[in-house]
Amino acid sequence: MNLIERAGLAALHRMDPEAAHGLSLKALSLGLVPLPGLVTSPRLACTLAGMPLANPVGLAAGFDKNATALGALARAGFGFLEVGAATPLPQPGNPKPRLFRLSEDRAAINRFGFNNDGMQAIAARLKARPRSLPIGLNLGANKTSADRAADFAHVLAACGPSVDFATVNVSSPNTEKLRDLQGPAALTALLARVMEVRDGLAAPIPVFLKIAPDLTQDEIAEIGEIALAAGLAGIIATNTTLSREGLKSAAAAEMGGLSGAPLFEKSTRVLAQLSQATQGRLPLIGVGGISTAEQAYAKIRAGASAVQLYTAMVYHGIGLAGRIAQGLDALLARDGFASVAAATGTGRADWL
Repeated sequence: MNLIERAGLAALHRMDPEAAHGLSLKALSLGLVPLPGLVTSPRLACTLAGMPLANPVGLAAGFDKNATALGALARAGFGFLEVGAATPLPQPGNPKPRLFRLSEDRAAINRFGFNNDGMQAIAARLKARPRSLPIGLNLGANKTSADRAADFAHVLAACGPSVDFATVNVSSPNTEKLRDLQGPAALTALLARVMEVRDGLAAPIPVFLKIAPDLTQDEIAEIGEIALAAGLAGIIATNTTLSREGLKSAAAAEMGGLSGAPLFEKSTRVLAQLSQATQGRLPLIGVGGISTAEQAYAKIRAGASAVQLYTAMVYHGIGLAGRIAQGLDALLARDGFASVAAATGTGRADWL
C-alpha cells in the first residue's frame, strides 16, 4: 500500500463507515485516487463463463451499488466488476446506522437492505459504462414487493442489454425472508423466470447465482443441481454470514451480514463442497475474506475459476486488487501452473 492510500484510509477510518464509503466512491469518480490500471499476464488471462478476463480478481457486488464509479474501478486492477444490487423501484434500505467496521477482526457487518437508486437509474449509467472489462449486475428484490421472484426478472429485462453478466441474489440476510428463496421449489421457479427473460435478450448473457455460507452440505449439493438444471453459467460462493463465531470487536453483536477475514474459512469450505458436488460442470466464483494473494490462490485451488473482493479494501485500500493479481501470478508461476484453470480445484481436498 502506498503512502497516499495509507493516509486516505487513516482519514476514512475516523469517519462513520457508511459516510466513509460514500466519500471513497466520490473520490474514485473524481479521479482523486491513484490506480494501477490493467494487471494481466499470460498466466492470469482467463475466461469465466465465456467472458475473457485480464485476470481472475473481481469486485464483488455492494461496493458500487449504483454504478457511479465504473470508469475509475475499470482502472483499479480488477479483471471484472459486479455492481448493484439493483431493485425495480428505488428504496432507501434499512435505518441508519447500518454499516459497522470491526477493525479488530478485519471485518464488517452490514444491514443495508438493498438500498439503491432503482433499476432505471442504474440502467442509464450502465449504458455509458466502460467496455474495457466485463461488468455485471447483482439482481435484487424490493422489500415491499408482492412478488419478489418477479422483481429479479424485471431488473434483468431493464438492465440486461447493458451488462455482460447478471447475478441472482437470494442470499442477502438483510431483506426479511429473502433467503427463503434458496429453497428448492422457490429457487427453481425463480430461476425459470429469470432465464426466460435472459433467453429473450437480444444478446443473452451468463447468469450466476449467489449463495449464502450458512448452508448444510446437502443444501449445497441440491442448489448445485438446481443451478445446473436451470442452465445457469455458474455460482458465486458466498455472500455474508449470520455467524459471529470468534469475533472480538465491540460491534460484533450488531444485526446483519458479516463479511471480511472471519468469513474466509467458512466460505472456502462451502466453495470446496460446491466444487465437489458439481464436479467442474459449473464455473465457481470464490468470495469471502480474501485479503492476500495467498488467500485468492487458496480459493482457486479449492475450486474457484475466479474470485471477488470487497471488505478487505476497507483495510488495505483500492490498490489491493492489483496487488493480489500480481501476487497470484507469482504463485501460479512458483507452482508450475500455466493458467488459472490449471490450478482450479487442485487443493479442494484440503477443505473437505
